[in-house]
Amino acid sequence: MANQEYLDKMQLRQSYRNLWHTDLMHTIQADFPYCCLSLWCGPCVSYMLRKRALYNDMSRYTCCAGYLPCSGRCGESQCPEFCLAAEVFCCFGNSVASTRFLLQDEFNIQTTQCDNCIIGFMFLLQQLACICSIIACLVGSEELSELSQIINCLSDFVYWTVCACMQTQHKVELDKRDGKFGPPGVMAVPPVQQMSRIDQPIPPPAYGQPYGYPPPQGPAQGYPPPGYPSQPQAYPPPGYYPK
Repeated sequence: MANQEYLDKMQLRQSYRNLWHTDLMHTIQADFPYCCLSLWCGPCVSYMLRKRALYNDMSRYTCCAGYLPCSGRCGESQCPEFCLAAEVFCCFGNSVASTRFLLQDEFNIQTTQCDNCIIGFMFLLQQLACICSIIACLVGSEELSELSQIINCLSDFVYWTVCACMQTQHKVELDKRDGKFGPPGVMAVPPVQQMSRIDQPIPPPAYGQPYGYPPPQGPAQGYPPPGYPSQPQAYPPPGYYPK
């Protein structure tokens, strides 16, 4: 049953449509200091990212985020901080992958083909290093032993580099979730509105160019305006009082 649920989750992730805020190729540009921190202190960064992914609520913690058979069977509810520390130091690779799956399922994020190729190349080097080490032990050849050591060094270098980039990718995504990049769009402040005056033929527009530029075309309005009686009338008018 657990294996079937795991397969269902893997198939469901293929239908996700959102993408990571930054891919693995550009994580160094996105946050170079954090990438260096992830490279030199990977388990500590993994601990902080998992706790942050859980919204700092350790009561929600389960070993490996519930993606492995051991999840929920390690006494996490009694001492989640200690269990998480044991996870990141003893099962570092699983802790990074579990945080990644946790974020993918929460935000419906799919992994790009380029990221899949990088992760697949990392696994391929690890398997190749293991096979070369076994063959070197069985044959006892010094040349094969030296070759296996070179491949092991290359495999370790790629592994720690990819894990550092993945953790930086997770950190950038959490920054996006927590609104550290600012709101998605900032509304522009509208221009100052002008009040209409009596001597203006039409009121100024509320937005856009201020009234009077360019100046309105047409004859200037005189004073008094046309049609105003030129001679003042007597007051009171004749015939107003009865005779």
